[in-house]
Amino acid sequence: MLACSAGDDPVARVTARRKAPDAALFVGQGKAEEIKALVAGSGAQGVIFDQALSPVQQRNLERLLGVQVSDRTALILDIFADRARSHEGKLQVELARLQYLSTRLVRRWSHLERQRGGIGTRGGPGETQIELDRRMIGERIKALKGRLDKVQRQQATQRRARERRGTFRICLVGYTNAGKSTLFNALVKARSYAADQLFATLDTTTRELWLASAGASVTLSDTVGFIRELPHKLVEAFRATLSEAADADLLLHVVDAASPLLHEQRIEVDRVLDSIDAGTIPQILVCNKTDRLDASALPRVLADSVPRADGTSIPRVFVSALTGTGLGELRGLIIEAASRGVHNPAPAGASTPDDTAACLHTA
Repeated sequence: MLACSAGDDPVARVTARRKAPDAALFVGQGKAEEIKALVAGSGAQGVIFDQALSPVQQRNLERLLGVQVSDRTALILDIFADRARSHEGKLQVELARLQYLSTRLVRRWSHLERQRGGIGTRGGPGETQIELDRRMIGERIKALKGRLDKVQRQQATQRRARERRGTFRICLVGYTNAGKSTLFNALVKARSYAADQLFATLDTTTRELWLASAGASVTLSDTVGFIRELPHKLVEAFRATLSEAADADLLLHVVDAASPLLHEQRIEVDRVLDSIDAGTIPQILVCNKTDRLDASALPRVLADSVPRADGTSIPRVFVSALTGTGLGELRGLIIEAASRGVHNPAPAGASTPDDTAACLHTA
């Protein structure tokens, strides 16, 4: 899915099982030769590894396979670079890319020889170029961090202004391609970009959501989607964006109700929320894309509650952002949460099913 989102056309897949990665080739010599034969037979122009490769492993693989080799981190960075639209998003992506590239400079100048000359001297044109590039990249990283710090201070000022106005802040979070942007557009009548692809939205968008029956408005923010094994440097670079979720009064945790990996994706989102100190913020679990469920899997009620690992329970609602099903129930839960501040009990009379792993429980 990542490869397709980046515009690639996967033609073959190879799985390797090892107790530990090979230091030189990651997959070992025999498996690397198998991949080489597959590349030659399929005419592939590149090989993508679903793990992080060291600079040495990437260099050795490219020499052996004769094509470009990328790892999971580079693939995600390419997607982010293509999708970033705002000034802040572009700064965040550039910072993450430079931090990734800085560890791989040795590969860029391998064609320049390293020379020895004289006692106590060691160097050559290759080493000189590496040092020049490392210094320039280091200076650029420092400048980008300074600009992002300024952006974060501006956002903090805006958040404090909303706090003084007493605005109730809601943030959409969830695994990438769970339908957050489509739900955001349906709730606030916005025109944020939405597509059936990973990381369609990178930039945070905030709009006012008018709750007619409550006679009040709240702010609703759409954020970048999460994914398993998100590169640490990318999390650090997007901390200014993710802080929107950490400062929210309520999180709408959007999941794809039709995904077979729903449980794993929900756990991954909760893990990332914990890492940015947002794990204790009240949530509403929004099971989206019910229009993709078979009739036998449709829930009997649109709103109930589910228990969490810590023994508490959170409200759950089944919706289809595409057709509008369940949006009324979701608005009702939002009104209840906003009227009670940060306290979000389960809706009255809600059932609490034993199956906590999936949103497809119909009992």
